[in-house]
Amino acid sequence: MEPTATRMLTMGLAALGAAVPPADSGTARAQAADAAADTSREAQDGSEARALIETLSARLLAAPSATAVLEAWCAERGLSPDPRIVAVRVPGPDKPPGAARRERLAVGPDEPVRYRRVRLTCGTHVLSEADNWYVPSRLTPAMNAALDGTQAPFGRVVRPLDPSRRNRSLTMLWRPERAGMPGPAEPLFSVEAVLTAGGVPFCEVAETYTGAVLLQGER
Repeated sequence: MEPTATRMLTMGLAALGAAVPPADSGTARAQAADAAADTSREAQDGSEARALIETLSARLLAAPSATAVLEAWCAERGLSPDPRIVAVRVPGPDKPPGAARRERLAVGPDEPVRYRRVRLTCGTHVLSEADNWYVPSRLTPAMNAALDGTQAPFGRVVRPLDPSRRNRSLTMLWRPERAGMPGPAEPLFSVEAVLTAGGVPFCEVAETYTGAVLLQGER
């Protein structure tokens, strides 16, 4: 993993370092034993969740394509007989890129920048939600048509460009002191990145990964 990604992962995981709260000290021994057992299970669940989050976030930071990482993860975890990632469009208002994002994309104030919000699913599981701002003039007509008219994820569509991914931030959203495993819809962490091809930026993404990535299916 490149040094920047390593530092980003280290800073993000620091947010997971809070200790699991101790068990309540009840007056009855049975209650105390039950509380201790519950705390132990919660701590174990929290440790397992943290380990999985560390593994997945490290892979995402080190890879050029989040789609490829999620498809491999979906297969490893047995989340669906068909581990292909599908991008389900989320209807809603357009989000203009703003001056700072336009600067990162190296486009002028009048250059068209398209916005796309999707849920990345594996089978019935929503693994992440992503906001995507991309420069259509830097993609092929076939790529733009696929993004407009299909549920193909962005990473698969632009794979022929052999893109590189420059990570901007990793933010941990889940805390282990909440106890137990996160729910499937609970936000775990977010990643912001800029995609480039031949050194030219063509896309910025903001991805939020959910507790569904921690599920275990049949393999």
